Amino acid sequence: MVTNGGRRPEHFRAAVFCLGGGGVWGGEEVGRCRLKFFALPCSQLRRCVVTVGRRVAGVIMSEIPTNELNIFLDVARSAACEAGELLRRNFGNELEVDSKHAYDIKLALDRESQALITKRLLGAFPDHALLGEEGVDGPADSPFQWIVDPIDGTVNFFYGIPHFCVSIALRHQGETLVGVIYDPNLDEMFAVTKGGSPTLNGRQIRVSERCELADSIVTVGFAKSKESIDQYFERFKQISYQVRKTRMMGSAALALAYIACGRLDAYIEEQISTWDIAAGVLLVEVAGGVSRTVPRDERGEKFSICSSNGKLPLEQYYH
Repeated sequence: MVTNGGRRPEHFRAAVFCLGGGGVWGGEEVGRCRLKFFALPCSQLRRCVVTVGRRVAGVIMSEIPTNELNIFLDVARSAACEAGELLRRNFGNELEVDSKHAYDIKLALDRESQALITKRLLGAFPDHALLGEEGVDGPADSPFQWIVDPIDGTVNFFYGIPHFCVSIALRHQGETLVGVIYDPNLDEMFAVTKGGSPTLNGRQIRVSERCELADSIVTVGFAKSKESIDQYFERFKQISYQVRKTRMMGSAALALAYIACGRLDAYIEEQISTWDIAAGVLLVEVAGGVSRTVPRDERGEKFSICSSNGKLPLEQYYH
């Protein structure tokens, strides 16, 4: 029910049906159905409420046009490339450590990378919000929210292991629309939009066709708390007996990207943060796979995850 109406691309015309009233549309009676047209900025117009009298009868969701999604994607790719170059320049150098925990490390470079990404994203879209591993920014009530992991695989980075990435996703009212994962070591850019084609350096990708656990390669992750590690040991033992090989690689975002392009077949972790997986989950799903997540905290920022090509019998790991 949304058309351009000859207006600028950032505006749309929406038809709201108000049943039960009589009225005119374009100078003609439409009986008991009245259509009202109005224009709003695209950041405001995303749903049309259908009413019967004073009752809400339903909601007609509008679509964010492909060209707008592509603009978001282009800016995200550019920000990821710039942050990736920052990481590449600093990889192998002496690093400033903000804090060390039992199972994790926080670097000053994490903050520097997120600040760079924030400047690029919110500079292009100042009415958007941003949630990152290093904090939040932008208007809290914005329907658009960028989800950023400035270095996914910080421990790998710190120890000189060349397996880490930048992960950026965009959500609108809770639905992920855009995802970018950039590996600066291999110069690999994974990119996807909702309803689009997932790509690796511009080439379309798809999940593997393997359907037997005995033929599959599965990556697993251990969370950053003793309780989660203890809970996961039994599951890790079970999956290790069933598959061809297991891998522990240290980057959730790259694990999901590797499923999307067929290098891996599944990824299982007991507790992971939304910024680690937001872009990758969209990438896997659009590439033909599935991801099952279960919230692990009240704020909805921690999840357990079982992601796969959608062909393996992994129901026992949907927890």
